Amino acid sequence: MSGADTAWVMVATALVLFMTLPGLALFYGGLVRARNVLSVFMQCFAVACLMSLLWLLFGYSMAFGSGDGFWGGLGKFALIGITPDDLRGTIPEICFFAFQMTFAIITPALILGAFVERINFAFVLSFCALWLLAVYAPVTHWIWGGGMMADGGIFGAVGTKDFAGGIVVHETAALAALLLAVMVGPRAKRHTPPHAPVLVAIGAGMLWVGWFGFNGGSQLAADGGAAMAITVTHISAAAASLSWALWERIKFGKSSLIGLVTGTIAGLASITPASGYVGPLEALLIGAIAGILCQEAVILLRDRLKIDDSLDVFAVHGVGGIFGTIMIAALGHGAWIAQLGALIMVGVYTIVLSWIIAKLVGLVFPMRVSSEDENSGLDLAAHGERAYDHTS
Repeated sequence: MSGADTAWVMVATALVLFMTLPGLALFYGGLVRARNVLSVFMQCFAVACLMSLLWLLFGYSMAFGSGDGFWGGLGKFALIGITPDDLRGTIPEICFFAFQMTFAIITPALILGAFVERINFAFVLSFCALWLLAVYAPVTHWIWGGGMMADGGIFGAVGTKDFAGGIVVHETAALAALLLAVMVGPRAKRHTPPHAPVLVAIGAGMLWVGWFGFNGGSQLAADGGAAMAITVTHISAAAASLSWALWERIKFGKSSLIGLVTGTIAGLASITPASGYVGPLEALLIGAIAGILCQEAVILLRDRLKIDDSLDVFAVHGVGGIFGTIMIAALGHGAWIAQLGALIMVGVYTIVLSWIIAKLVGLVFPMRVSSEDENSGLDLAAHGERAYDHTS
């Protein structure tokens, strides 16, 4: 065991949890109307709690157990038999479990942004629970757990390269989000402005800081590779923030705060899969392109296709994560067949399984709240609370 590696991964674990609670909660909460902000916080916190327990009982074993190429089996159910002295590489396996648990928390939490302000709370929890086990855990095993897409798998000696989750996290969550946004339908009032841009900016800042643990921690060591991952993560975020703001000014005459920080998230999502392989100048290129590419994806989905992916989960996280995964091959750090093949296979699997899960859960809990509850706001209708004395 390396004390330095263990200490760094424990810090990274705290940083990744910080991304969801409170980072993502603030980022998403500020983007909705005031009457729905508590419902977003409630969903983020409840999903974090439920995913933690499911990861302990089943998810970790399914993702990182020694099963077959498809899943890891249940040999590590509830961490039975795993002691503090058991190692995974140079860190205790229990530390690795905790680090990966924070990924299992934020991935379904990202989906929440697609259907805010109109979704049934019971549907959210039920869908995320089944989705974690049926989609996230198997895909994690395929790429990170030594499964069929890893080195020596279906793509040969050079397996799929996804350092911190362009496919495992961002593609899966974003495709599920897009599907659910289409299934649940648009909000009654689609074009209401964010109620608290200041909360959005604070949340984005927390996500930026937390992302150092997300990408740097994925090195699982306190070494130069982790330092490079953190550096390229920051460069990509900075470049995408500025390119988004510049492109927004060119097209619309003004650069907005919401646009700038959305560009930050686009740059972070895009560098995630490549952060263990590229250098600073390559990161600058990835971020600069991502700021424009993801902004155009937002316009395409929202204005032309009229899909109410409320908080632009697919356009930012999905397009960004897929773009970064492709850039690994484009920049010569991975094989085209492994990168594109994994994107396609995981994409099809995610869409099919997510649709099946949504239909099954819908048989028990309605997906959408009533029009009366949607109009009055989910804070009061679903949770009996208000975020502010006077809501808009």
